[in-house]
Amino acid sequence: MRSSPDILWARPISAERYELGEGPRLDPRTGELLWVDIRVGRLWRGRLTTDGIDVLAGHDIGAATGSVAPLAADGAGWIVAAGRGFRHVTADGHVRPLRDVAAPGTQMNDGACDPSGRFLAGSQVIAGGGPYSGGLYRLEPDGAVATVLTGIGCANGLGFDPSGQTMYHVDSRRRRLTSYRYDQATGEAADPRVLVEFDDATPDGLCVDAEGCLWVAMWDGWNVRRLTPGGVELARVQLPVPRPTAVCLAAGTLLVTTAWIGLDEGARRAAPDSGRIFAADVGVDAAPTHAWGRG
Repeated sequence: MRSSPDILWARPISAERYELGEGPRLDPRTGELLWVDIRVGRLWRGRLTTDGIDVLAGHDIGAATGSVAPLAADGAGWIVAAGRGFRHVTADGHVRPLRDVAAPGTQMNDGACDPSGRFLAGSQVIAGGGPYSGGLYRLEPDGAVATVLTGIGCANGLGFDPSGQTMYHVDSRRRRLTSYRYDQATGEAADPRVLVEFDDATPDGLCVDAEGCLWVAMWDGWNVRRLTPGGVELARVQLPVPRPTAVCLAAGTLLVTTAWIGLDEGARRAAPDSGRIFAADVGVDAAPTHAWGRG
């Protein structure tokens, strides 16, 4: 008989409320926290302090921005999945388009780097797109692009186990978390295995911890769930807001972005901290983090 999951609680640490905060990542070069506000099209940078988050800068990307990853080379800036493709953001905030990859009627969403320095990011269907016309794409360190997965409704949480041999991916439209065998030499994903099909909330962003377990933000679920690599729930982090969007780990602390988008006036009054970034002490660190390119 499976025991009930452990229950933990999160606290708000950002002063600002973001419409659709997403994609938190620690920059391994600088220790900065990176995150995006998707529809606003802005990349944010901050530093964690004992009191919360000290916001350092915001960079306007010029299109809806789904995710961010640091570049491997010091001072080289960041790579973002924005609009229908990939863009490079320099250290001083200049934005340079690289390649468009997503189909018409879709826009780029969540992403992460693999251990070989590729940036993988997926797309979600917007107005005019077919229900499953999204995909998952990879940007190689040399700038080449390729399609990894097709037939996706809303590409979301993406991560790799500590060995780099398993890729995890969420399709939020299907409410499904799937694992794949990942070939680090080629960047190909194969042998899909559905771990969980959620029926009570929508899975969104995820991260993988040093023990190989997954932390999955549950949109309209008011929580983040820790799962074993096989999909068994171990713990929940409860939030006072309905729409956690994505997560990352920093020295035993889980950081959670949230959103207020789509909440009516009554729902926003009931959950006034919607859109803030939250933290919870969870006692486990992150799996290795990766950057785009080769340093």
